[in-house]
Amino acid sequence: MVKVLIVEDSPVMQELLAYTLGLDPSIKITGIASNGEEALELVSENQPDVIAMDWQMPKLNGLLATSKIMETNPIPIVIVTGSLALNDAAISFSLMEAGALAILKKPRSIHHPEFKNDAKHLIETLKLMSEIKLVKRLVPCSKKQFPPNHSTNEISGNERDFKIIVIGASTGGPLVLQKILTNLQKDISVPILIVQHITKGFVNGFTEWLGKTTDFPLHIATSGDILLPGHAYVAPDGFHMGVKEGPRIILTKLESDHGLLPSIAYLFKSAANNFGSRAIGVILTGMGSDGASELKLMRDMGAITIAQNRESSVVHGMPGEAIKLNAAKYILSPEEIANMLGVLVKKTRTNEK
Repeated sequence: MVKVLIVEDSPVMQELLAYTLGLDPSIKITGIASNGEEALELVSENQPDVIAMDWQMPKLNGLLATSKIMETNPIPIVIVTGSLALNDAAISFSLMEAGALAILKKPRSIHHPEFKNDAKHLIETLKLMSEIKLVKRLVPCSKKQFPPNHSTNEISGNERDFKIIVIGASTGGPLVLQKILTNLQKDISVPILIVQHITKGFVNGFTEWLGKTTDFPLHIATSGDILLPGHAYVAPDGFHMGVKEGPRIILTKLESDHGLLPSIAYLFKSAANNFGSRAIGVILTGMGSDGASELKLMRDMGAITIAQNRESSVVHGMPGEAIKLNAAKYILSPEEIANMLGVLVKKTRTNEK
């Protein structure tokens, strides 16, 4: 049984969440809290495996409650919110900084045609997050050197003119992306394209939060954009994002093999086909296998390819699948990824002089 604590101040939403989770016989609701103070008490009493928490609550809001839980009795927390306003979404990502693992929208009414999909996604996410017994809060990246098996000497022979960095991430990705972008030079000579699997409606808030917390120029991609060096572009809701010579952005709604929109696979495949050995591909923490095969395609085409290591991943699904396929030339922590990208683009700048 997966023991779930619901933290939600609305009685109507409490009932809907309880009904939704009750659809899965392997889930047991250990308690329902109406605010953060009650949540702290129930965490100590009931020891749930995972917490489904709103953030807008009286007495003690979700942000403060998450911080206190992470400090005293770390338990996986999934933010379940109905707010899609920009400021609300930005606060939701601040909750992730405090230790929450994922952000989901509240399920719609049981009479809504999308209720079954909402319920399935919520249940699957809570069950997956419940398996994470040790919640690691990412700390600011230090400028440390590579370990011996990934030394800068290993890549010193890459005398090539890189044109693009493409990154794919899912569950746990926002904080890893924050760490990587914070520790990259702001004047790097290549643009970065990012596909982050995220609940529909949160991409604006995610981009706003990531830009403010990293001081890195962030944009939501639009079709035909000419990519600028030292800028990062995030795939918008409802579109695949690719890249072509220019470099320019391609947006499309074509179906993908993984049923995801946007998909990492589409971005990586376009980078492989259009830039070959002049591309760098990075696959980060997340469930599933989106992008794993296409990272292998990038490597086969001569690109530098990197997968996040198991120890630092919230969910090692996507990078793990890439590693199984021998798609990743390097398997690194977020600190090491930031360091390696810095070395590669620094080398590119040196070549251009």
